[in-house]
Formats: sequence, C-alpha cells, structure tokens
Amino acid sequence: MPRPARTPAAAVVVATAADVSSVAPVAPVADEPGSGSSAERSLRLLALLANEGRALTLAELAAQLGLPKGTAHRICTQLLATGFLARDVDERSFSVGPALRKLAFDTLNHGVVRGLRHEVLSELVRQVGETCNLTTLDGAQVLYLDRVEAQWPLRLTLDVGSHVPLHCTASGKLFLALMPKKERDALIDRLPLERMTANTLTTADALRAECDAIAKGGYSRDREEFIAGLVAVAVPVRDAAGAVRAALAVHAPTARMSMDEALKRIDALKAAAEKMSGLL
Repeated sequence: MPRPARTPAAAVVVATAADVSSVAPVAPVADEPGSGSSAERSLRLLALLANEGRALTLAELAAQLGLPKGTAHRICTQLLATGFLARDVDERSFSVGPALRKLAFDTLNHGVVRGLRHEVLSELVRQVGETCNLTTLDGAQVLYLDRVEAQWPLRLTLDVGSHVPLHCTASGKLFLALMPKKERDALIDRLPLERMTANTLTTADALRAECDAIAKGGYSRDREEFIAGLVAVAVPVRDAAGAVRAALAVHAPTARMSMDEALKRIDALKAAAEKMSGLL
C-alpha cells in the first residue's frame, strides 16, 4: 500500500474535515444598504475565493466585493469559525476552508451527473484494460473524485476521497504544469518534494522543467515516481471556458504495462476527457 501523502508544511492551515459536520451555522451579519443580504455577501465572498484559486487578503476581498473592511472582516471571522474559510500560511490572507471543499466534493459526487461521469470512467477502463481515476486539485494535494478498478489480481487501491502528492503523480504534475506560471512557481517553492522512490523529482528546478515539458505536450507521466513498479499517464479535463477542472489518468504495474504502452492510451484518455468536460 502507498504511504499517504503528507500535508505540505506550507500548506493552508485548516480545521480537520471531521469537524465540519458539527459546526454551528453562520451567525447573521447586519445588512447594510446597497450591499445585499448577509447570506448573499458570504456566498459572493466564497465564490470569489473559489474562482481566484489563490489566497486573498482582507483588503483584496473588501475591494473586489465593494464592501467596507469592517463588514468583510466580520464575514471572514464567521466563515473561519464554521470552516468555510481558512487562514493562509502568512495569516493575513484567506483561502478556501475544509467545509467548502467538502461541500464541493459532495456536490461533484451526488446524483445523476456523478453516475454519468462514473459511466464514462467505466467505459474508459473497458477500452484501456487498466484502472482509471478522476482527480481534482485540492489545495496542495490531489483529491480522488472517482475511480474504477480493472479486474486484475495485482492492483493499487486508493479510495475516493484519498489525497496523493502533487510533485510525484501524473495528475499532480499535470495540475502544476497547467497553472499560471507565477502561481505554479509559488506553489512549487512551498512543496516539501519528499522522495517517494528513486525516480521522484526532489528539486524545484527539476520539477519546473518537467512542468514546462508537460505544458507543451498536453499530458503528464508518472515514471515510477510515486510508487516503485507503477506507471501512469494523465490528461486534463477542461470546463466550457477551457479552465482545467480535473484530470483523467490510467495507471498499472510495470509488470503489465510499460510507459510506452501507457502512452498508447493517451487518445482514449483524451476522448473520455472530452466527454467528461460536459459533466463537471
């Protein structure tokens, strides 16, 4: 079994997800003329953070939302208390919290659309003959949204909801490579780059070079970098606006699938990613 990914030392400081279900509801904030209801302002603030994809300071939140700093501060304080916001490492900025991540995860894995995504994944496994997974970026880690196992006696098992590192997995390196360069460089500087195998990239320069190559090629490879004897390839899943929202990957033991054989499955992965893009 693989070692679970460690939370990066510089990752966002958050409450545990187990605490989410027991938190109290957000206390109301007194309405202010022209600024919308307290609920609307809270939702607008969360939507802004989710859309930005980075931590924002109180001043940035207030300015972009057109709110007085005092009002923005009260909203942030209450959303922090309920886990929908989290303090970033510098303590002056705010980022998406565990309660909001859980809400997004539950939404993506609920109902008819989730079933349609799972069917796309199942069909992909039937085509390529190996285990495939759908993942997304969750802070400084990769989050498994869905997974379909191939029917082989030798296989790796990772449950939906599991996290794996960015720097040594096909999906993780893909997310890094397709970020804006400034954001990617800042995140790489904060990652611990722990050595998982003899092939793991453990320097920022090597990882940046790898990301440049991935961005040009449009797909990513894991050459036994996460688990010795396991290879994988991944392609992006984009939304209607072209933004990368998820990744589709296939992986298998080297005893059954070489890297060259894995690369032959890229076209099938891209076709499935195209189908998946309309189901996000």
